[in-house]
Amino acid sequence: MSLSRKRKKELRKLQDQAATLWESQQVLLGQAGSVAREAGRQLGNYNREQVVPTVQHTYEQYAAPFVEQGLATSKKVYNQTVLPTAAGVIGSALSVWDAANEKRKHLAAGRGFGSVDIAAIQKNADKYGKKVAKQFAVPVAPAKKGVSAGGVIALVLGVAAAAGVIYAAWQTLRADDELWVADDPLRAPDA
Repeated sequence: MSLSRKRKKELRKLQDQAATLWESQQVLLGQAGSVAREAGRQLGNYNREQVVPTVQHTYEQYAAPFVEQGLATSKKVYNQTVLPTAAGVIGSALSVWDAANEKRKHLAAGRGFGSVDIAAIQKNADKYGKKVAKQFAVPVAPAKKGVSAGGVIALVLGVAAAAGVIYAAWQTLRADDELWVADDPLRAPDA
C-alpha cells in the first residue's frame, strides 16, 4: 500500500510537530525539576530555621519534664526494686549451687549423707547469699528503729478495744438493783 505524496507530507509535518512538542516537553520537565529541587532546598531551610526550633522549644517546655520524671521513676524502680530482687534470686540460686557443691565434695570424700543439719544449711545459705549480695553491690536497707505510724494506730486501736471489753464487763457485773430481775413475778396491785 503506498501513500500519496500529500499524505506523506502531512505525516512528516505531524512527525516534526511531535518532535518539537517532545523537545519542548523535555525543556519543560527540566525546568520543573530545577524548580522542584529549589523548592526542596527552601523547604529544608525553612525546616531548619523555623520548624525545628519551634518543636524543640515546645518539647522542652511541655514534654521534657514528664519524660525526665518518667526516666527518673524508671531508674528508681529499677535500682530499688528490680535489681535487689534479681540479685536476691540470683544469690539464692548461687547459694543453693554452692551448698550442693559442698555436699557433693562431702559425698566424694566418702563421708556419706550422715544426718542433715538444717541449721548448718541455713547458715551456709545466709553466708553465700550475703556474699553474692556484696558482689552485686545491692544496698541493704538498715532496719528501722522505733514505732511506725501503723504501729501507733494498732496500739491505739488495741487500747480502745481493751477499754471497751473492760467497760462491758464492768457494766455486766456491777450491783445495780434495778438491773437485776426479781425471782418472783410481779403481782397485780390489790384493788
